[in-house]
Amino acid sequence: MLVYQDLLTGDELLSDSFPYKEIHNGVLWEVEGKWVVQGAVDVDIGANPSAEGGGEDEGVDDQAVKVVDIVDTFRLQEQPPFDKKQFVAYIKKYIKLLTPKLEGEKQEEFKKNIEGATKFLLGKLSDLQFFVGESMHDDSTMVFAFYKEGATDPTFLYFGHGLKEVKC
Repeated sequence: MLVYQDLLTGDELLSDSFPYKEIHNGVLWEVEGKWVVQGAVDVDIGANPSAEGGGEDEGVDDQAVKVVDIVDTFRLQEQPPFDKKQFVAYIKKYIKLLTPKLEGEKQEEFKKNIEGATKFLLGKLSDLQFFVGESMHDDSTMVFAFYKEGATDPTFLYFGHGLKEVKC
C-alpha cells in the first residue's frame, strides 16, 4: 500500500486506495471522495417490529453518522474559507516553503506550472472547502474540496508536488 504524506509536515493526506487524476500538468491531483455512513451496524434479525409492538422509529440508530471517506480516513481538519487576498498570501508562502524541498526537475516543473494551477483554484475559490492534515500545522499543504456541477460527492484537489510517496 502507498500512502502520500505532506512533504512539509509528514501528515498522511492520501493513499493509493483513492485513485487520482493529474490535472494542470501534474501540479494538482484530483480525487473523488464519497459520503459514507459510519456507526453502529443495523442488524436485521428477521423479526417483524409491528407484529411485536415495536414503534415506527424503533431500530433507528442515532449513532450512525455521514462522513466523507477521505476526510475521515486521513483525519483532515477543515479550515475557515480564504478570501482572494488570504489565498494568494497562502500560495506565495507555500511556494517559498515547498520549492527548496523539491529536487531539480520536480522543482522546475512546479515553478513552471503553479501559476496555472493557482488561477484554476482562484476561479473556484468561493466553492472550495479547505483542509489540512491531522497536525493542523500552519505551514502544511492545503487540501481543497468542491462539488462538481450536479455531484453529490465532493472532489478533492491536492498539490501533487507537496506529497511524498511512502510504502507501508
